[in-house]
Amino acid sequence: MNWLDETNWQLHISFLVLLSIHTKANFLDSRPLRNSGKGNIDARKEGGGSTAAAPTQKKLWCHCHHYCPENSKNNTCSTDGYCFAMVEDEDTGGQSFTTGCIGLEGSDFQCRDTPLSQPRRLIACCTDQDFCNKDLHPTLPPLEHPVFSKGNVHQKALLISVIVCSILLVCIIIFCYFRYKRLERRRRPPPYSIGLEQDETYIPPGESLKDLIEQSQSSGSGSGLPLLVQRTIAKQIQMVKQIGKGRYGEVWMGKWRGEKVAVKVFFTTEEASWFRETEIYQTVLMRHENILGFIAADIKGTGSWTQLYLITDYHENGSLYDYLKSTTLDTKAMLKLAYSSISGLCHLHTEIFSTQGKPAIAHRDLKSKNILVKKNGTCCVADLGLAVKFISDTNEVDIPPNTRVGTKRYMPPEVLDESLNRNHFQSYIMADMYSFGLILWEIARRCVSGGIFEEYQLPYHDLVSSDPSYEDMREIVCIKRLRPSFPNRWSSDECLRQMRKLMNECWAHNPASRLTALRVKKTLAKMSESQDIKL
Repeated sequence: MNWLDETNWQLHISFLVLLSIHTKANFLDSRPLRNSGKGNIDARKEGGGSTAAAPTQKKLWCHCHHYCPENSKNNTCSTDGYCFAMVEDEDTGGQSFTTGCIGLEGSDFQCRDTPLSQPRRLIACCTDQDFCNKDLHPTLPPLEHPVFSKGNVHQKALLISVIVCSILLVCIIIFCYFRYKRLERRRRPPPYSIGLEQDETYIPPGESLKDLIEQSQSSGSGSGLPLLVQRTIAKQIQMVKQIGKGRYGEVWMGKWRGEKVAVKVFFTTEEASWFRETEIYQTVLMRHENILGFIAADIKGTGSWTQLYLITDYHENGSLYDYLKSTTLDTKAMLKLAYSSISGLCHLHTEIFSTQGKPAIAHRDLKSKNILVKKNGTCCVADLGLAVKFISDTNEVDIPPNTRVGTKRYMPPEVLDESLNRNHFQSYIMADMYSFGLILWEIARRCVSGGIFEEYQLPYHDLVSSDPSYEDMREIVCIKRLRPSFPNRWSSDECLRQMRKLMNECWAHNPASRLTALRVKKTLAKMSESQDIKL
């Protein structure tokens, strides 16, 4: 193969050099067109994915601007490839428009768009006719905001942070504003509490005593209203009229926001009774429908005088003593009074075991004047100034430091002869049961049977004076062992006969022989069932 000799080899080399020079003269410099926009050449592709057929080898004349060869005339150039038009962003913010020629070799790449080109470019190519690129007008799409463009992660994060912080700041400002307004409304004295003092609190209008008590019970304390609420109520009460007076002080009917309340005003000498009664009423789980509803306690006064207030529910029927003096009873009313009274006493006597339990409590001054009658004909136990508590954890009896003693007429034999064991709590429970037996006697006398009833009288009315001494009572109760007498008519009435039996078992001389409150309650319930009476 003699074509490889030296002469032929030199000829081949010369041919390749000439071909290279010719290609360079017709090929567009690719540097400014690299990474350019998507060209119209893509539109020429067929469904099979192949490119359009290459143009014929004849020369194509194109218009050139900003990209003309050195030998161009009248802004024209010729090529064996494509005419192009290109628009490109400039650093100054404007856009430049360029036209010219692209050689056939590499035109597929020159007329394609690279999406992430910087600066942005868009190129369009054509081969339809000479100077076809005059009709090409590539247009760049609107510029995206740089914050949302890809790659600007830091700017995007900064914007999100600023927006979130602004929203949080606005929320905090709104919260602080409403909180300030709320506190301002609370500090603003309502029309009914002008001159609100430091030891008072704001009670919203429309709140009734029932609402306040229910809220305090649902809060879980179970020991009554908060102290500031009690003081506020006490300061806002209007005294209306005096409805009673006793050795401890006076009882007034008052009003709080139109609601009637009972205000017990203690003498300053009876501070121990006021303190003890307040303490007992605020015992956890003390509230019961048959124990007088406690509302508030407060001390009013200046340096020269002091008033001790105990505010409770108001019952217009007054005490059982007053009620019996003016009212006769049928069997149902008698059982209702007796059953509700013993229910209250039973709750007092019962110890409730829980995380915040209620201790067992003995009344120590049970009498008809210390039991109140409600509108519905039931009773509630009141006046707990002498009550004692049993501390089961230490097995101790909590006796109040009080010089006051109970009512002599209702004192059991063991108190009158001073044989009561003061360290044994059950002794006080049994003393209450003796007194309750006398109350049953007072109630039963007013029950009508066969059209007959007795006038109201206090126990032992026919044996001692209206204000008996210790000696008088000790002689009757302890030495003679007398008890109130029963009218003959009771023997002919089954219900009154059972009541008489109950009284005898309550006021037995031996405390250990007396019935408990729970036993009496069950007996009265059974008597009601036998009479078809619903309590």
